[in-house]
Amino acid sequence: MSRLSRILLSVAVALGVIQVAAPTAQAAVPNRWGFAYVNVPAGIPSLSHQAGSWPSGFNVSVTPGGAGETIVRFPQIAGFGGVVHVTAVYDGPAICQAAKWMSIGPDMVVHVRCHQFGGSPLTVPFTVTYSESSGAMTGPATSAFGYVHYDSGIVTQYNSAGLGNIVAVLGTGYYKVTLPGLGFTAAAGNLQVTAVNDLAPARCKVSMWAPGSAAQQAEVRCFNAANTPQNSGFSLTYQRERNINGRWVPPKTYAYTFDHTPTNAGPYAPAPVGVNFNSQSATNTVQSSGTGLRMVTFPKVGYAQDHVQVTAYGNSADYCNLQMLWNTWSGIATVRNVVCWNATTRLNRASFVSYTSTL
Repeated sequence: MSRLSRILLSVAVALGVIQVAAPTAQAAVPNRWGFAYVNVPAGIPSLSHQAGSWPSGFNVSVTPGGAGETIVRFPQIAGFGGVVHVTAVYDGPAICQAAKWMSIGPDMVVHVRCHQFGGSPLTVPFTVTYSESSGAMTGPATSAFGYVHYDSGIVTQYNSAGLGNIVAVLGTGYYKVTLPGLGFTAAAGNLQVTAVNDLAPARCKVSMWAPGSAAQQAEVRCFNAANTPQNSGFSLTYQRERNINGRWVPPKTYAYTFDHTPTNAGPYAPAPVGVNFNSQSATNTVQSSGTGLRMVTFPKVGYAQDHVQVTAYGNSADYCNLQMLWNTWSGIATVRNVVCWNATTRLNRASFVSYTSTL
């Protein structure tokens, strides 16, 4: 970086236009993690779709909160921040967001709020995952992992290269995230973004991804319940040859893809191969199941307990979720379907999809 660039960067940081987080302390990747498919208003959700770094004998539990709110308790993994991702599982125009999360005693408690387009609270099933990482990362030299929880500044972050991530404010509800040191020679990896807002209905998506050799850069756009740009907190995670929680081995069975050509009826394998990764060297495929419906097949990795997250891609206010619970059979995970919406109308839209099993 030139002397002038360093001066301009320092001025931007001082003015609060750019927020930089310092590298975290050395420990393990991940320190703590957990995921669940929440399909009940209270009690213990599906045991086939929950797992975490807690000791055996514990389970995720949920209780109802306010209208459209579910409080998820991940046992025995209280930590110091981390990130949360949430995806609605519903055959309709629904959005789920993280309202907040905090340690209560030994547990990590996440408040999830869901609403229909327009903002009315709506209780629907959803997937939710929490992870917290720090320190050096082991694994292949081609792998990388990083995340940011942003809310008027970087609240918490991780970067497997040990560098500080950067968030620049580009406009109302419009942000640029830079993950230095996580670059690669070609487009590779996967991104997931979730709105984090305790004050109003919100949703966030990836509007631009610029993979490069020095850094991963992504632009995030956030909207209110009626498609208007809105300032909001968000969680962003980048994974490359890791699962969504930053784990490498185990699990041996995970995959992700970037359905960047949603007009392709398929089945097709998104290219280049780095955006369509399968830990068992199988080929993931995507195909149409109808307008706005995309069936994703992850061969050789489909085993319980498992988890899926989805994030929409593109400049519009459109959004994506899961139409129904995915299926696993004979080692094949079938996501049928990723469903994308413009307001309340299904449309073909690009999306990132991330799958992991605990095996």
